[in-house]
Amino acid sequence: MSGRPEVLFPLFASLETLPGVGEKTAKALGHLHIEAPRDLLFTLPTSGIDRRFRPTIKGVTLPATVTTEVTVERHHPPRAKGRPTRIDVSDAETSFSLVFFHARADWLQRQLPEGAKRVVSGKAEVFDGVAQMPHPDHILAPDEAGDLPSFEPVYPLTQGVTLKTMTKAAAASVARAPDLEEWTDPSLVEREGWPDWKTAISAAHTPEGSADLVMTAPARKRLAYDELFAHQVTLALARSRTRHRKGRASQATGQLQRKVLEALPYQPTDAQERTIREIAEDMGTQQRMTRLLQGDVGSGKTLVALMSLLVAVEAGGQGVMMAPTEILARQHLAGLRPLAESAGVVLEILTGRDKGSERRAKLEALRNGDIQILVGTHAVFQKDVEFQDLRLAVVDEQHRFGVTQRMELGQKGQAVDVLVMTATPIPRSLSLAHYGDMDLSVLDEKPPGRTPVTTALVSSGRMDEVVAHLKTAIKEGRQAYWVCPLVDESEVLEQTAAEERFKRLRAILGEGVVGLVHGQMPPREKDAAMADFVTGKTKVLVATTVIEVGVDVPNASIMVIEGAESFGLAQLHQLRGRVGRGATSSTCLLLYQTPLSESARRRLEILRETEDGFRIAEEDLAMRGAGDVLGTAQSGLPRFRIADLERQGALLATANADARKLIADDPDLTSDRGRAVRVLLWLMEQDKAISMISVG
Repeated sequence: MSGRPEVLFPLFASLETLPGVGEKTAKALGHLHIEAPRDLLFTLPTSGIDRRFRPTIKGVTLPATVTTEVTVERHHPPRAKGRPTRIDVSDAETSFSLVFFHARADWLQRQLPEGAKRVVSGKAEVFDGVAQMPHPDHILAPDEAGDLPSFEPVYPLTQGVTLKTMTKAAAASVARAPDLEEWTDPSLVEREGWPDWKTAISAAHTPEGSADLVMTAPARKRLAYDELFAHQVTLALARSRTRHRKGRASQATGQLQRKVLEALPYQPTDAQERTIREIAEDMGTQQRMTRLLQGDVGSGKTLVALMSLLVAVEAGGQGVMMAPTEILARQHLAGLRPLAESAGVVLEILTGRDKGSERRAKLEALRNGDIQILVGTHAVFQKDVEFQDLRLAVVDEQHRFGVTQRMELGQKGQAVDVLVMTATPIPRSLSLAHYGDMDLSVLDEKPPGRTPVTTALVSSGRMDEVVAHLKTAIKEGRQAYWVCPLVDESEVLEQTAAEERFKRLRAILGEGVVGLVHGQMPPREKDAAMADFVTGKTKVLVATTVIEVGVDVPNASIMVIEGAESFGLAQLHQLRGRVGRGATSSTCLLLYQTPLSESARRRLEILRETEDGFRIAEEDLAMRGAGDVLGTAQSGLPRFRIADLERQGALLATANADARKLIADDPDLTSDRGRAVRVLLWLMEQDKAISMISVG
């Protein structure tokens, strides 16, 4: 697949090849992410103006856009500086005036000579009891009036680009759209009643009324599908490449897993057992595993991860588990080591803090296979980290991990299986868009021993009551987190807020009772503060959001979130998940500043109503949009121009199934439809996919 097909060249030419687009306009269009005629094709009108012809403006409820034929009666030059020129005109039944500010008299005489007939179209309004039309959008001779569309599309604009320029450039781009072979499954096209691609592009740019502007209009839905489908084909190719690159079968014996299960004080949930089985079966095949393990806060992902790592060890190999932060890596170590020891498995940690001889000794042990499971931060990516026989990588994800890193990790061993874990329940439509190249396992039950958390909303005016409540709870031997508010993206201000709160609570609750952690602290101090809280030396931990992920203190049964209105839903849900891990009944107090905005109130109420992370994620998606739910900067989510992930989830699911089937039947895209899909990939700039086909 050498280069871009010739049939697409005109769509990827420079913008300046379009009529009316010079260097300045081309630069301005860049602000709308429009770099070539192809981008204009996918920049659809957002609304439209009704320009249907009417014999008269009489009887029209003004203000309104009106198109009518008039006879020019008289010009009235401005009566004073800064006043407008008025031109009296009459249509079939009534008269009104056209109003022009700062217009040159000779231009007006040429455009609107007295006694001539003209078709004018623009916004008519009533001013001082008289109808007028200031600066008509269109002034045409009657024989040119046919050029005026009865419904004029309105495009997104940016400074330096007028609607006229945009409409002209879009029309010229549409005129360049070639006839392309059909890449969509013909039965789907027929079932949905979709036009072919070229007809759809043309129809989307020439709407006949507002019904053509909604996303369910056939032309628009078809174009949205093309976008989603191209993206899903890319993911399906990535997945099939991973699969076809030979994996290695890691056969579980079950011996080590059995020892761990015997050491557990509880019975795993059905969801855990099902997931452990799915992963072991995947690892036992010759194909590479790339699996996403989604589980809500506290659904027991860690046990599933350990059992999967033990499969690698039982098969005679090694496993690695990566966490996004040092605190989390240490926590995984604390949770996993006793269980690994019960099975006689050697488990070590490697972070950026390991230096000198200690680090050398660990690396040596890894190379010799003496360390069977390694827990670490992304320090395990470094060049000098070599395994004797790495078979499984578990990535504890927090969204910082895109497709590229997943592939990079695969290079560390021969055909490494990859399991990505995420604690953020992601709505199905998003997990298909972001992780469509992976198989999905979901932990949808809570293990026994997790107590429900009571959530209450408290206005910050009642702070004293909250502190008094805390004092009593500490006397009863309980522990609490106190999370400080998010301050405008500024870690420095957040640190100050946390330090202030720490001092105040210490003054009321006593020395040595309160600890503090925030993002700006040196790692050693952070770890020490965490350790004091874990061992129960301190009873209250004041923190910024550094504790959002993964910290596990079963005795902590109170979570106070100050400035709760400044947090997102998913974040609040994660924070609340830090309590309710022990046997005591737990509470989460959401302290908010009044007045609450409508969306903040909605967020806090959803949280009070449910502990179901998947329901919270769906609500979050509906309220915030896809990029925000995944954290736009790192999300790796494609930027769709037409498709809408929030509202077209069902379309995405169809595209996912269609793409998987296509690549299974035609992995190299050599069939007739396959070749058409190659053109689609070029058209949609899915370069990743293109390189995969050409290499594959």
